[in-house]
Amino acid sequence: MPTPVRVARRVPPLARRNSLLLLAGATIVLNLVLAWIDKRLEATGGPGIIGLEFAGSLGRVHEIQAEWGEHGEYLARLSLWIDFGFMASYGAFFALACAAVRDFAADRGLRRLAAVGAVAPACAVAAALFDVAENSLWLLVLGGHLGEPAPPIATACACLKFLLIAVAIVYSLVGLVAWLRRRR
Repeated sequence: MPTPVRVARRVPPLARRNSLLLLAGATIVLNLVLAWIDKRLEATGGPGIIGLEFAGSLGRVHEIQAEWGEHGEYLARLSLWIDFGFMASYGAFFALACAAVRDFAADRGLRRLAAVGAVAPACAVAAALFDVAENSLWLLVLGGHLGEPAPPIATACACLKFLLIAVAIVYSLVGLVAWLRRRR
């Protein structure tokens, strides 16, 4: 007897919508908190957290730490810790949004859009995981527990994070445009 094909169970539309709204709200609130901390971090005389993410070397990290001072380092660590919540919210939001676009595209016969949807949700999850690795490394480096090659690895994680989340964001936006066009 042949083995039956398993079909992935879809999230009911109302549950998906409610989850997307909750995750969008959390992502926005956490992003605003991180932006507020980043403004305070820049006020110390050094770069914002993005400057650290692209430091690329231990020498540059030490320069940034000197520019920030003790209060700036505190703010950077605070930002990195709060960012873990942000990672969870944006990773889940964009994974769910990409899955919704994929399902919409498959239901409407938009084959190319549906095909990209086979990997787009994973891009959002992978972006958040690279962000976890990156922040963990930065916390250890700022604490004086790691030297080279941690900064270049953390910077590589940041680059991959931004690339992967860009794929998920663009896919979500393309799906939103397709949905709006179909509604008219």
